[in-house]
Amino acid sequence: MDQRFDPDALRTFAEDVLGRAGVPAEPARAVAAGLVEGDLYGHVTHGLALLAGYVGEVEKGMMATDGQPEVVADAGAAVTWDARRLPGVWTTMLAVDEAVARAGRHGVGAVAIRRSHHIACLAAFLEAPARAGHVVLIFSSDPSGAHVAPHGGIAPLYSPDPVAAGLPADPDPILIDVSMSITTAGMVGKLKAAGERFPHKWMLGPDGEPTDDPGALAAGGSILPLGGLEYGHKGFGLGLLVEALTQGLPGYGRAEAPGDWGAGVLVLAFAPAQFAGDDAFRRQTTWLAAASRAARPRDPARPVRLPGQLALDRKRAAVADGVPLSPAIVEALDGLAARYGVALPPARRP
Repeated sequence: MDQRFDPDALRTFAEDVLGRAGVPAEPARAVAAGLVEGDLYGHVTHGLALLAGYVGEVEKGMMATDGQPEVVADAGAAVTWDARRLPGVWTTMLAVDEAVARAGRHGVGAVAIRRSHHIACLAAFLEAPARAGHVVLIFSSDPSGAHVAPHGGIAPLYSPDPVAAGLPADPDPILIDVSMSITTAGMVGKLKAAGERFPHKWMLGPDGEPTDDPGALAAGGSILPLGGLEYGHKGFGLGLLVEALTQGLPGYGRAEAPGDWGAGVLVLAFAPAQFAGDDAFRRQTTWLAAASRAARPRDPARPVRLPGQLALDRKRAAVADGVPLSPAIVEALDGLAARYGVALPPARRP
C-alpha cells in the first residue's frame, strides 16, 4: 500500500542524499525538485524511483558533479552545450531558462545539449514557464539506449524519444508529455519487476510476435512504436525526428556508440509577445481548451481531458494530502537514508 509524504520534506531528503553523495548544492536542489515534481504529477517511473540510480551513477563516477555545461557553438537565438555528463535534470533546467531568455530577445530560443545525463520527467520543466506565459518544447533521446523497433522491424534500435510542451492557457496550462513509442522503458521495467503484464500487446517478442510480456525486451524483443503494428510508421517517423533533433543538432549520438546512460536534448522556447502578442496567444489556447472540455464525450462518465489535466489534479491532491510512494520506492529511499545517514521523513497518517 502506498504511503504519503510531505513534498517539501521529500525535496529536502533527496537534496541531502545527493549532497552527501557529492553533488554540489545547486544541482542537488534542482534534481531533488525535478524528481519530486515527477511524483507530484503521478509519473512514478520518473520521480524518486530514479534517485537511487542517480546516486549510484555519482558513486561510480558516471554522473559528473563539478563545473558547468560548456558552450560548443553560439549563434544568438541558438546555442549548443556539452553537458559533460553533469546532472541532466539540472542542466535541462538551465537550458529552459536560457532558451526562454533568448526567446525574449529573438522571439525563438533554442538550446541543444549533448552528453547530458538522464533528465527524468519532461513535464516537470514546463509548468512554471507556461504559467509565466512562455511556450517551451523539450525533445529527448538516449543515444545509449535501444528499446524501440523501427516500424516493420523486430530488434530494438532507438529509445522511446519523448516530446513535451508547455502551452500557456487559462485556468491551467496545457502540458503535453508523450513518447514516440507505445509505452516507455520505465514502464517496462516497473511491470517486469512487479511480475505484471501490459493491458495490451505493446511489445514484440524476439520472434517478432506481439506480446503483453514486459520481459520480451530483455529477451531480445522490443517496444512497438507509437501507433502499434497498424500505424507504427507514424511513431517511427516521429522517433526519427526526435533522434535527429537531439543527436544531430548537438552533434553527438548513436554514431559514436556511447555506452553510458544519458540523453541528447533540445529545448525550444517561443515568446508569444514577439509574435501576435501574449493575450492573442492565450485567447486561442484558452478557447481551444474550453472547447475540448465541452466536447460531447463518448462515455458521459469520462469527459474529455486535456493533456496535463490529470497530472495537475494529482499534484494539487498530493500537495494537500501527501505524495504517494509505493513500498518499493520507500524501500529504496530507506536504503539511501541508511547509507548516507539522512532520515527519511515520516509518512503522513491516513
